[in-house]
Amino acid sequence: MQFFDRAKINVTAGNGGNGSLHFRREKFVPMGGPDGGDGGRGGSVYLEANQGMNTLVDYHYHPHHKAKSGGAGAGQKMHGAKGDDLVLQVPVGTIIRDAETNALIADLTEPGQRVMVARGGRGGLGNVHFATPTNQAPREAQRGEPGQEVALELELKLIADVGLVGYPNAGKSTLLSVVTQARPKIASYPFTTLVPNLGVAIVGDPTRRDDYSFVIADIPGLIEGAAQGVGLGHEFLRHVERTRLLLHLIDGMSEKDPWDEFEAINRELAEYSADLAARPQIIVLTKMDLQEARDKWPALQERAAAAGLSALAISSATSEGVRELMNVTAERLLEMRRDEAERNKQLAAEISATGPVLRPEPDDAFTVEQTPTGYRVRGYRIERIVAMTMPESSDGMERMERQLRKLGVLEALEEAGVQPGDTVSFGKTELIWGEEM
Repeated sequence: MQFFDRAKINVTAGNGGNGSLHFRREKFVPMGGPDGGDGGRGGSVYLEANQGMNTLVDYHYHPHHKAKSGGAGAGQKMHGAKGDDLVLQVPVGTIIRDAETNALIADLTEPGQRVMVARGGRGGLGNVHFATPTNQAPREAQRGEPGQEVALELELKLIADVGLVGYPNAGKSTLLSVVTQARPKIASYPFTTLVPNLGVAIVGDPTRRDDYSFVIADIPGLIEGAAQGVGLGHEFLRHVERTRLLLHLIDGMSEKDPWDEFEAINRELAEYSADLAARPQIIVLTKMDLQEARDKWPALQERAAAAGLSALAISSATSEGVRELMNVTAERLLEMRRDEAERNKQLAAEISATGPVLRPEPDDAFTVEQTPTGYRVRGYRIERIVAMTMPESSDGMERMERQLRKLGVLEALEEAGVQPGDTVSFGKTELIWGEEM
């Protein structure tokens, strides 16, 4: 079984519809003037967290997604229809990054959270907008703005309150099946668990409304070298990163010393992530229904107490100590959530008092760089101006040139050494210096 917790997808928002270059033509109205309507905005692409999903397998096989484009404008000032937005469902716990820059776009940790990942293009203006007292019959309209195209890296990190860690056969899957309704595959050989399993544990009595529930993740067994990717390694270590509390299960029937096993797994956790190694842990010795495990318990309990760590002994087969373990786990989680709520309250008060400091990049910022084939101008507003200009319209091209000169683009190109005949790229649009510009 393969667990699809990574995917690379390409999303394209819809293009804006073209504005209409149309003149009113009716009987008895020979000089009706311009009446071309605007194009409709293209649909945007959103990613939304869905509690009912637990894998990215759909995006592994279907990586390309595109929203609907806007409709073109028409005569009688009729506007084009807006393109439908595209909402892609992803599991709760999905991290979204830009595939080219690796920049974090969003971390969807709550059901229903939604983020726009590609904005639909604006509709082009019809020629009715370009009429002036000196130009009452403008032969100029705008093309629709192209929709954004983005390559995304999706990574799923399971959302769980408690993570079960330990060597293979430590009894993690068995414990999960006892305390939740999860039914993981269980057998007596290493790496029975090849994918993370989730279950919901309930402590208390729901009928009296004094119950408390939390999510437990059964993480595949770790081995020495896991931090370097040995065995299942990195594929599953990251799923422990979101957990608040770790239950560190130690096989009471292992040939190794229980404390040595505990320290070995912690070394793997620390090598993978210092923050993960610092996560609160409860040591759990399993298989206490067997005499060999009971013989090991006193020494392990003494070592844990000396290290200031909580330690409990259980038997999932007979349920010995399981209820106590769940009660202790619930108490620790409640305490941690209260502390988190207090910290968040203090942080909100600090932000409210000082206010966030935002320094957004100016909308008209741009850069000019030389390429093997000419020059490239990058900048959101600049690229949009060029993309929405109809090259067959002399009025439109003149307007574009005036705008680019006013924004300093033409001067910057001249300083960069552009020569007549050079190709200048603005996004996907290429123009020839001295001929089209």
